[in-house]
Amino acid sequence: MKTDALIDMLARDAGPAPRALAARRLSPAAIGGLLVSAWAAIAWFGAIPTAMFATPVPWTKMAYAAALALAAGWLTARLSRPAAPFAGPQRATALVVLAMAVIGAASLWSEPAGARMEALLGHSWSTCPWSVLALSLPALAASLWAARGLAPTRPRAAGFAAGLLAGSVGALGYSLSCPEASPAFVAVWYTLGIGLTGAVGAALGPRVLRW
Repeated sequence: MKTDALIDMLARDAGPAPRALAARRLSPAAIGGLLVSAWAAIAWFGAIPTAMFATPVPWTKMAYAAALALAAGWLTARLSRPAAPFAGPQRATALVVLAMAVIGAASLWSEPAGARMEALLGHSWSTCPWSVLALSLPALAASLWAARGLAPTRPRAAGFAAGLLAGSVGALGYSLSCPEASPAFVAVWYTLGIGLTGAVGAALGPRVLRW
C-alpha cells in the first residue's frame, strides 16, 4: 500500500480531535488522588478541630495547595503534549510559590523576634514534608498514568510537573489534619514536600512516560 493511500485510510472518518483531552485525563487523577489523600490524612493523623475553620489557618493552606494544583495541572497538561508551549503555566506555577513565600515572609516578620523560629518550625517541621510526600503517592501514580496517555516528549519535565500536581493534591489532603498555624511554616515545609514529590516524578518520568 502506498503511503498516501495509508494516510487517507487512517484519516477517513476520524473526526475532529477530542477537545480538552488533557483535562479529561488529568482531572480524574487529581480528584481521585485528593479523595485518597484526604481520607488517609484523617485516618492516620486525625482531623483538625472544627473550630479552626473559623480562622484563616486552614483556608490559607488549602488556597495555596489548590492554586498550585491548578497551575501545576496546567503545566502537566502542556508538558504532556508534543511541542506544546509551556512558558505560561511555568510562570503561573512559579508565581503561586512566590506569592506564598511572600505571605510567609510577611507573617514571620510580624512575629516577635523571639517567636520567629517557633513559628517557622512549628511542632512538625521534620515530618511535614514526608507526610505530604506519602499522601501524594496515589495522586502521583494516577497523574503519571494520565500523562503517559498524552504522549509527552519531555518525560523528565512532564514527570516533574505531574509530581508538583500530585504534591499539591497531597498537601491539600494533609491540610485537613495539620494543626500548624503559621503561613511561614506552610511556605517552607509544605513547599518542600511538594518539591520532593516533584523530584520523585522527575526521576520516574523517563522510565514511565516513554512511549
